[in-house]
Parts: sequence; structure tokens; C-alpha cells
Amino acid sequence: MRHADLQPWQSGTDGNWTRREATHLLWRAGFGATYAEIDRTVHEGLDATLDRLVSPPDESPRFVKTQHLLRGIAIDAQNIGDLKAWWLYRMQHASVPLTEKITLLWHNHFATSNAKVQSVEHMLEQNDLLRRHALGNFRDLLHGISRDVAMLIWLDGNANRKRHPNENFAREVMELFSLGEGNYSERDIAEAARAFTGWHVRRDRFWLNTIQHDTNTKNVLGRRGNFDGDDIIEICLDQPACSQFLAWKLLRTFVLDRPEKQHIEGLAERIVHHKYQMQPVLSELLGSRLFFSDAARGSLIKSPIELVIGSYRTLGCAAHLPNTLRLLADLGQDVFEPPSVKGWEGGRQWISSTTLLKRTGFATELMQGDGLGSIAAFPDQLVALVENPAKFSAAAVELLLARDLNPDTAASLTDTVQQNNQSPDEQIRGLVHLIMTLPEYQLT
Repeated sequence: MRHADLQPWQSGTDGNWTRREATHLLWRAGFGATYAEIDRTVHEGLDATLDRLVSPPDESPRFVKTQHLLRGIAIDAQNIGDLKAWWLYRMQHASVPLTEKITLLWHNHFATSNAKVQSVEHMLEQNDLLRRHALGNFRDLLHGISRDVAMLIWLDGNANRKRHPNENFAREVMELFSLGEGNYSERDIAEAARAFTGWHVRRDRFWLNTIQHDTNTKNVLGRRGNFDGDDIIEICLDQPACSQFLAWKLLRTFVLDRPEKQHIEGLAERIVHHKYQMQPVLSELLGSRLFFSDAARGSLIKSPIELVIGSYRTLGCAAHLPNTLRLLADLGQDVFEPPSVKGWEGGRQWISSTTLLKRTGFATELMQGDGLGSIAAFPDQLVALVENPAKFSAAAVELLLARDLNPDTAASLTDTVQQNNQSPDEQIRGLVHLIMTLPEYQLT
């Protein structure tokens, strides 16, 4: 039976289904939310929206053509910057970006950097693997990543030989990919490394080098046998710590930065119940009472990508992708080049005195249209309210924050609008800039 907080949220019983609930869901399940997307979500209701999020429809011909073009440019140019631009385009313009959001989660979970791999093709193949299994089965993904060429290069797979096992991959499989620290011994890692010996790369493909594979008996996590790498992965998946570690990661990404033990254990039970199939797990989590609780709302610090791409999507910005990539790197999130095997720690680590200034500078630069891109037209719903300062500021706050502000802050926004004698476009830019520089805008 599900934990009470993981029971389905019911409109009318647990609260009313309003624009705020819709906006909260869309920001957490993607990157920003336009007026039209919020309107559609309010109209469809929670259940229908969840079905659409976890079962994305086919993309538009324009999206398919553009992303294919950007992908081809990256491959032809052998330029990792072009590949980063391709992925940012997908994040901003996918009709249902939950798949991209989870692909980004797995990219951080299985953190691999092109700084060492040095191959656009291998990084692209890994990204395709993560996306293919984003809403699929974590078991299949973990098996797939163990044979992924970029991962094998990143963790020195070719150095893992029968006479001299290299423990890098076995350690990360347990510590970072499945069990978490404290749920294995150094002996377990040494024995697991023997099971992965001979898992090499040859001619840019996975190669099982049987000559270098240790076929002797291994003892791993209380099990004994002539194990290979696939056996080790299955043994890890069978450990209670695996579902709990994955539950903690999902809760931190979508719900709370510091989830409680009861919520971790409750979600872990659902993961096991669904046999590591992510689609139903995500549907239940995003539709839960916990997800829509007061404690969860506005509790997560936006990652640089959530901040920047979310702002672009919400405001309909035509982004200048190369400049955006430089900004994201400055803010601490450079896709395809995470800082270490542990990826980005996230949470409070996103904010420092330096990055906070850069986040404020991002709002200024975006509204001035200097280098990051252009906003051709603001939502008609905002333009129509410019002559009514109170409604105008309230509508902008509802779109960008979807929560109540401190009364003094709200009054200050309205006063600023009342004293502004500029054109409607300039008034909207000024108000949006003020909201984007509020501390509340750093949270989702």
C-alpha cells in the first residue's frame, strides 16, 4: 500500500486544480511553462496531463527537422559545442519536455564528460541511450550504460584486465549508479571489478575481450558465483538500497531537496512494485499529495538550465544558443562536461555570491536583448492588462512565480508599474525583469 503522502492528489479534496497547480507541475516536469501550456493543463486536468507527460506525442515536423539539422551539424563539425546547442534546443522546444528533463537527470546520474571521452559520436550515443530509456526501465538503462562506449572510456574500461582489475567502473556502479555510499564493502568492489574484466572498447564499439575476462568464482554482496558484469548489475538491483537510492534521487529532482526517510522508503516500494519501470513511477510521483504539498512548492533551487531554458520557454525567447552555452557554463552547468563522476551536486551548491550575480545579470541581459536572444512578443494576456497596474503585476507574478508574494513586495511591483510611463513593451520588460531578480524566482 502506498504511503499516505504518495497517494494521488485529488482536486476538491486536497485542494483546487488551478493555474498554480498546473504551473507547479509543468515547471517541475519540464523547463518553464507558457500561458498556452498552463491553460491547456488547467483545462485537461491532472490525470490527462500526467498521461500526456509520461507518454509524449510525436513532435511537430518543424521540431524534428530543426533538431535533426542541429544534430547533423554537430556530427559533421565534430564540435561538442554544437552538440550542446542541439540538446538545449530539444529542452526548450520539445512539446512535452519531461523526457528531456529525465534525460538530464540520467546524464547527471551517469555523469560522463567529453573532456576525457573526446568524441561527439560517443557522447551523442550515450545521450540517445539515456533518452531511449528515460521513461523506460532503469534495469535496462543500467545494463546499457555498462556497455556504453563513452562510459567505458570515461571509467578506464580497457584498463580492467584479468591480472590487474581496475575498480573504477565497479566502484561507480555501486556508489553512484545503484546503491549509494555505505551499502557495499571494498571487498565487494574488488570482486565486482573482476566480473567486469574484459569489458573493453575496440574500434569504437563495446568488445567483450574474453581473453582478459576473469572466469573464476567471485563473492559480491553476499552472493557467490562465476559472475560477469550483467550478474553484478542484477545483484545490485536486487539490493533494497538500490530502490531507496533511486527514490532519493527522484525525490531530490522533482519534489524536495531533503526528502524524509518515510518518503524515500515509500517511493522505493513503488519502484520495486513497478519493477524499476520509470513511466508509472513518475506518473505516481508527479500526481502525489507530496508533490503538491505546501512543503514541496517553491522548495527547489532552479538549476542553471531550469532557470535559463525555463525563462526562454515561458517568455517565448528565440535563443542565441552559443551565448547561452557560455552563460550556462558560467553558472556551473555545462552539459556533456559535468565536473566529476559525481556530476552536479545541485541544491544549494547552485548558488554562490558569484553565480547569484550572474543569475541577476541573466535577467537584465535577457530583457535588454543583448546577446542571449530576442523576445518578439510577450503573451497577449500580459499586454492586455498593461493599463491596469494591479492586474498587470498580478498576472505577471502568476505566470512567472505562481505563488503569493510578500504583501510589501507585491505592492512595490504595482507601484513601479503605476509610475512607469513607457511603452507597453517597455513596461512588460521592466516588470518581468523585476520579478526575475526576486529571490523567489530562483526557486521552483
